[in-house]
Amino acid sequence: MKLTGPFTQILPLDGLPLKGTLGDEQLSIIPNGGVLTEDGIILGIGDFDQLRKANPSAQNEEITGPQVLLPGFVDCHTHICFGGNRAKDYSMRIAGKTYLEIANAGGGIWDTVTQTRKATEQELTETLIQRANRHLNEGLTTIEVKSGYGLSVQDELKQLRAIKAASAQTKAKLIPTCLAAHMVPNDFSGSQEEYLILVLNELLPKIKNEQLSNRVDIFIEQSAISADNALNYLTKAKALGFDVTVHADQFTMGGSKVAVEVGAVSADHLEASGEAEIKLLAESDTVAVALPGASLGLGMNYPPARKLLDAGACLAFASDWNPGSAPMGDLLMQAAVMSAAEKLSAAEVFAGLTYRAAAALKINNRGILSPGMVADMQSYPCADYREILYYQGKMKPVAVWTGGNKA
Repeated sequence: MKLTGPFTQILPLDGLPLKGTLGDEQLSIIPNGGVLTEDGIILGIGDFDQLRKANPSAQNEEITGPQVLLPGFVDCHTHICFGGNRAKDYSMRIAGKTYLEIANAGGGIWDTVTQTRKATEQELTETLIQRANRHLNEGLTTIEVKSGYGLSVQDELKQLRAIKAASAQTKAKLIPTCLAAHMVPNDFSGSQEEYLILVLNELLPKIKNEQLSNRVDIFIEQSAISADNALNYLTKAKALGFDVTVHADQFTMGGSKVAVEVGAVSADHLEASGEAEIKLLAESDTVAVALPGASLGLGMNYPPARKLLDAGACLAFASDWNPGSAPMGDLLMQAAVMSAAEKLSAAEVFAGLTYRAAAALKINNRGILSPGMVADMQSYPCADYREILYYQGKMKPVAVWTGGNKA
């Protein structure tokens, strides 16, 4: 057994609702707190002195100076397995070029597909480990990672194998997702329907056989996959045993309706969602995932986070870290800046970065500090939890634990 503390404050984020609004007054705050762990699992959490007295044989991991402890953050939407970069795209975008103009100039998703196909599995593994470890050092202990830059059976498998290999070489927990339905590849001669049939018949069975992922994602957009084709694809993917999630309502509406209809675990983006879409999501079990990094990277409006929470939705935040629209990858900064624009409480932001984001991945043993949960934790060098968002992401954790051990 190990007792870690004392922390000036612990925010366990337990006992809070999964959906709807949250006020800071609902937060349980443990002063002079400690966490008792064994074999990576939390055994107890509470007053440090009381825990030490009740567990005299526990090894003490001493915390000195003011520190605030939170659960490790969960990034439930990233694209951090890729080759190359799209700096040229970004320079064109900030100069005023449109998405279509950039794509026609050789940029866009297809540019990353080309660079990712050229990369070896080992190269993809190594760069993914670097990005995952940077995230981990910033308090992200669970990270979803998508494929979607291979767009062929061979190259999608290469990406997913790289994610699996990286998972064994980082202390962060990586959750792989197949995004072969990111777009129809430029070198595919058939129709959109034919490409999705290829993925269903030739790729997904191989993914199941190698246990590379149990999640499938799709980009529903006029420039990607139509809503009708997406609904058919997701329905069949679910029948194969996959959980499904959706890139929804980024530029136009329609994706969130498909997500709710098919019973998707989450609907991500939502920048274009209107009142009808907000109501649909709020009345469903589909987690609404805001990606403020994409709004910042594209110079777009934020998703209607305040309206989603007020309507009763479960709202999570994710970085969308990718080489095109969201290259920054700093989730805490993104969420802090968005909270000022959307008028979100600290409780709503921290919930969206932890247990609500875990719900978007169907994970129920992370994102909360309580007995029986995995001891993924992070501490910040301050005496008051409100300082963390106050510094708008500039304050980073001084310590991160995965499974009770310092990362």
